[in-house]
Amino acid sequence: MAVKIESKNDITICRAEGEIDITSSPELKKTLDKLLAQKTPKIVIDLVKVTYVDSSGLATLVGILKSVRSYGGKMRLAGLSPKIKSLFEITKLDKLFEIAASAEEAIAGF
Repeated sequence: MAVKIESKNDITICRAEGEIDITSSPELKKTLDKLLAQKTPKIVIDLVKVTYVDSSGLATLVGILKSVRSYGGKMRLAGLSPKIKSLFEITKLDKLFEIAASAEEAIAGF
């Protein structure tokens, strides 16, 4: 799994690639922890190149969201494949997360 961080205005975009599973979730959390320590106010996690998410990946994303909300920040997910979007719907996490069709749409929504 790879994560690239970029900024547009005051919004930080994290572009994940590969699988978010038991072995890669800690890497994603470690990368995002740096942003959380800086209390980054607006974060978009772009999952357009993510092919798989397991329960540990979901737990990692929920933990990151809780951390962002704890300091008053906002986080959106973007670019979920139909398979991954279905996973969020089945687990009812689509009610917890703000989900946009693309990173551009997520950015425009802030």
